Amino acid sequence: MQLFYNATITKETKQFTFDKTESRHIVRVLRKKMSDKLFITNGKGLLFNSEISIANDKKCLVNILSVEEKQKPWNYYLHIAIAPTKNTDRFEMFLEKATEIGIDEITPIVCKHSERKVLKTKRLEKIIESAMKQSLKFHLPKLNPLIKFSDFINQDLEDYLFIAHCEDTNKKTFKSALKSGKKATIMIGPEGDFSSAEINKAFEQNFTPISLGESRLRTETAGIVAAQTISLINQ
Repeated sequence: MQLFYNATITKETKQFTFDKTESRHIVRVLRKKMSDKLFITNGKGLLFNSEISIANDKKCLVNILSVEEKQKPWNYYLHIAIAPTKNTDRFEMFLEKATEIGIDEITPIVCKHSERKVLKTKRLEKIIESAMKQSLKFHLPKLNPLIKFSDFINQDLEDYLFIAHCEDTNKKTFKSALKSGKKATIMIGPEGDFSSAEINKAFEQNFTPISLGESRLRTETAGIVAAQTISLINQ
């Protein structure tokens, strides 16, 4: 299955026209023609089976033949708050791999030791969208705006709260601290780690220190390991 994405399609949609860029890709690159079938998701759990009625590289029009509701393939809610890396490629890799594994929400956070404090959100959204389509998922993870650590930590966060840091303190494993099927929020710091003040503030807000293994991991690796570990715990 080759999956396309558009957020505007609903159950009531009968016909849909792709924009010029997507139309060109469908007709010129993929060489799709009239009566060919296309599968589209709106990123909200719906899969649309459609048929091309106009195969024009400036205006590709499809008729919606059927709509299917797809259940999310994981039974938990994962929110990772992570400090963007100085190297943008590494942060993009985290977004891609976490989406492939299964994640619901991502919040980029600016910490005391952060080296990157500006993000190109539109590009990052495209990375997530592409990873969703490639991994044949029908739920698009939510990418929140970049936010300061202090503002994030003071929100009304719910359920299981974790912080992965590098200081030598007592830490729990996910297996011992997290029950399956629950909502989890995990904070992962920048390459220079969270500051001691940030770690203490997290403790005050009932975040549990968590271990991601014996190795000292890069920020993006820690994010991927956290996503995969929670996925395995919930299988």
